[in-house]
Amino acid sequence: MTHLHAPHAHGHSHEHGHEHGHGTGHAPAAAVRIGVDAGAAPAQAGTTVLLVGHGSREPEGNDEIHAFVRQWRERQPGWRIEVCFIEFAPPGLHDGLLLAAKGSSRVLVLPLILNAAGHVKMEIPEAIEHAREHCPGVEFLYGPHLTACEPILAILQRQLRRCMQKLDMPDPTTTGVVLLGRGSSDRQANGDVAKMARWLQEDSHHELVEIAFTGITWPRLERVVQRQALLGMKQIVVLPYYLYTGTLMQRIGRQVEHLRVQYPQLRFAQSGHFGMEREIFELLEQRVADLQAGLPDSRLPCDGCKYREIAHDLGHGHSHEHTHAPAAAAPAAAGAEHAHAHDHGHDHAHGHGDHGHDHGHAHGHTHGHDHVHAAPQPAGAAA
Repeated sequence: MTHLHAPHAHGHSHEHGHEHGHGTGHAPAAAVRIGVDAGAAPAQAGTTVLLVGHGSREPEGNDEIHAFVRQWRERQPGWRIEVCFIEFAPPGLHDGLLLAAKGSSRVLVLPLILNAAGHVKMEIPEAIEHAREHCPGVEFLYGPHLTACEPILAILQRQLRRCMQKLDMPDPTTTGVVLLGRGSSDRQANGDVAKMARWLQEDSHHELVEIAFTGITWPRLERVVQRQALLGMKQIVVLPYYLYTGTLMQRIGRQVEHLRVQYPQLRFAQSGHFGMEREIFELLEQRVADLQAGLPDSRLPCDGCKYREIAHDLGHGHSHEHTHAPAAAAPAAAGAEHAHAHDHGHDHAHGHGDHGHDHGHAHGHTHGHDHVHAAPQPAGAAA
């Protein structure tokens, strides 16, 4: 039976916010505790770690996730680590959960996803409920997604430095930065991208760090570049906020090439995706340690959330496999205040590259059920 050993504690804690560059401290997202005494967590027998990737129409993107899993197994040879995909690649989410449960007494489900929208808040919890019904002797624990946090900021800062070194005049005061996210109808997911852009600006000398999205929401990359050119920027760095390659990363590359032609007076630099960086492994290892230790914020609140069940009953739950059991009856107090405030955005947009299904459904602090649906996209819009 597999034994999981907790990762080593790191040199400093992000729990209280440490200083970067200009001395700006950032409070991290919940459950990001690089530096917790993970060694206090006992080895767990019969535990399987299941990574949940999004999946891509491009086989290369799925191959990169498999390569990540191989590297993680090398880092943690005593762990049983499996992987599944939400869409576009086997094994699917439901099959992956059932396969991980075979021979296990506990499955730790970890989304290999940057921001929490419908897949993280709706589909994965529904699939976990389905797996619990089919595997009553197995405990399923659902950890948080990667989140906007200090380790992700460190990656973006490194990406920005590399791009600046490629430019003829690496002057941050005349170089605009665009953090380019996937885009969602979930306002919290988009807000996490804005949060990272602001942190990036706080810890640099760049006067202009903006966000753009490849689809579903605005602004788009072309409009942000137009604005930065009008504001006098001489160079522009595009930082894709993506873990792995796929149709959207390929599209970003083409967009930047078109912008070079459209704005010959500007110099452009573009970074790549960053799913193989050291901090991603460390974040996931911390998730495992936190779940094993049973820390209060180690589990994603959407797992078992009754308001997610209300959303499902109103038709906003969606699985790409359609094999999950029906959700429980909706609680009567649909307008009651939520014990933990988080949006259940399940975005819905068709024909947008890797992110084929997004159901917009957002909850605020009270659950009057705001239905936030993405505006129709023009033909050929990026996602």
